[in-house]
Amino acid sequence: MKGMIADMINYEDDIQYVCNLPLPWETIEHKTFLISGASGMIGSFLIHTLFRKSASIRVIAIGRNRERARERFGAYWDSGRFSFYAQDINESVHINEEVDYVIHAASNTHPAAYSGDPIGTILTGITGTKHMLDIAAEKKAERFVFMSSVEIYGENRGDTTYFSEDYCGYIDCNTLRAGYPEGKRAGEALCQAYRKQRNVDVVTGRLPRVYGPSMLWSDTKAISQFIKKGAQREDIVLKSRGDQFYSYCYVADAAAALLTILLKGTDGEAYNIADRGSDITLRELAQFIAGHAGVTVRFELPDAAERAGYSTATTALLNSEKIRALGWSAHWDIRRGVARTIDCLAGEAQSGGARVNAVESKTGSEPEKAAGI
Repeated sequence: MKGMIADMINYEDDIQYVCNLPLPWETIEHKTFLISGASGMIGSFLIHTLFRKSASIRVIAIGRNRERARERFGAYWDSGRFSFYAQDINESVHINEEVDYVIHAASNTHPAAYSGDPIGTILTGITGTKHMLDIAAEKKAERFVFMSSVEIYGENRGDTTYFSEDYCGYIDCNTLRAGYPEGKRAGEALCQAYRKQRNVDVVTGRLPRVYGPSMLWSDTKAISQFIKKGAQREDIVLKSRGDQFYSYCYVADAAAALLTILLKGTDGEAYNIADRGSDITLRELAQFIAGHAGVTVRFELPDAAERAGYSTATTALLNSEKIRALGWSAHWDIRRGVARTIDCLAGEAQSGGARVNAVESKTGSEPEKAAGI
């Protein structure tokens, strides 16, 4: 089934890697997490990891697609540890349960959504974030994690190589494409407002372009399209010269970073999440994937809808010194991570789709001791 993960062994290993990190896991024993965007690439990985880590953790998941959520979380559905709310977070969210931690992972994060649903894109960054912050304030949550983006930096002004957390680049707000980065900027500002006025403890993770086996087949980001083509042994289609130089991150490393700032970050701070071993041009990325998959790279012109959703930034590299000071580092560089993802999804394509539940039903069967794991 499209969107499900085929190579269960690799995916389970990724989850276990994160669970084995030396984080203060005892902090979240017997806690309840509210996670928006639960069925997405990062949200679903976080949920699998939390359930694997401890049988004492509960998750309240919010997503728009109940069927997709059942496919991804079927093993937990009736466990008593999992609740699912099917709704758009741009509408008021009412949670009738206690909440200890909120992770706001819902977002329109790919170009087709930017151009096809520009209103929903910007409102998810603003209205959706407000609704999640309201819950955190009402429930007196211990911490709110906001998943932001490299896109908040805009275009590099040519005065730096790597964006540090205090950098501010240029965004032309009078464009359709501006909705996503401006929505994320407004979301970060809302987080600071709720810190001041409603005493919400907030940390922000600024993510680069994230990829991995749990990505959705509907994802239209360039790296996602390249990986899908490679997994299906089809030629890679590059719709530009490929000079764009970006930071990337494997989903397990991104999840590990978010858990690191949740457990060790400072209230009110933002943290870039990236690894220099995963900085690569789009052309080099396409060529690597083509070589790994045994296909070729073809150049085509994008259509109008595709152009409308593309980022205009040509260099977007993140300085991750701040989060590395908390002890986080990436485990997978771009070549290892992409090869792993292609091989996982190629196995899925060959098998006609495998259900995640086969692995998930094994997870979280017993609570683990928190210290030193």
